[in-house]
Amino acid sequence: MKPFNRFQGGFSLVEIMITLTLGLLITAGIIQVLVSNSLTERLNRSLSSTQESGRFIITRLRNEFLMAGLYDVLDPALNTDQDVVLESAFVTNHPVILPGDFTAFADVGSAQGVDGANDTVAIALQAQTDCRGYKLGYADGEEFFVVNEYFVDGRTLKCRGFDGRVLRGQRVAVGHDGHSATVILDEVENFQVQYGYTNNLLTGDNSGRPVSYVTADQLPGILANNGQVVAIRIAVLLKGDAEVPLNSTPSFKLLNETAISPTDKRLFKLFETTITLRNAKNLMRSRKV
Repeated sequence: MKPFNRFQGGFSLVEIMITLTLGLLITAGIIQVLVSNSLTERLNRSLSSTQESGRFIITRLRNEFLMAGLYDVLDPALNTDQDVVLESAFVTNHPVILPGDFTAFADVGSAQGVDGANDTVAIALQAQTDCRGYKLGYADGEEFFVVNEYFVDGRTLKCRGFDGRVLRGQRVAVGHDGHSATVILDEVENFQVQYGYTNNLLTGDNSGRPVSYVTADQLPGILANNGQVVAIRIAVLLKGDAEVPLNSTPSFKLLNETAISPTDKRLFKLFETTITLRNAKNLMRSRKV
């Protein structure tokens, strides 16, 4: 048997302490990398969600608002149960609906939010379905007078659709016309709208170009003075779906409103666009000065 060597070597206390210190430093570095990766992943997810939502809502609203004021009395798909000539005159002259345009439904229409609150916008057009995809009792492929209203409920952008003939008291509501709203987009922090108008009589210009942009509460006076809405400008502030630590709170200015600073620790992104109402613009071009 080999005799015990009381001088056998091992790790000294200093070496052990150095090893432990190095291990702690490496562990701290790994944790920092993991935390950084987690923050980066949340930031990327939040940025991706807001970008995707922004592209979606801008595209959808642009496609739907472009049709405001559309009415073709010669369209073979148009339902002719009512006087389509009179109906055409109403739709083409009311591409943007205001509260009071329909006596029995006085609350339906575009409205300016108070002190920076969300706006509401309503448009009129000829279509096969309303903004919810409902035919409202009409046959497949048949077109009719539609009114679509867009508004924010809480932090959700919604729309509700109407049969214009029901609003005018010419028809009884049929089918899905419960006037209930359907969700278009979640995580909407703020929604603002302005309206570009022109006035041939005042400007002597038949181009149909907007002379100014105003809010919904200014439209009654403008329309009463032979003005017409030919463009809609929208601004939507969207919130990301993941919490992100921020060193400072950013501010966002939506159109004519006072800048706002969201309190949530989320990534926010502002989307804006201006949509020409080509049907209303063409109508104004055809008017004689």
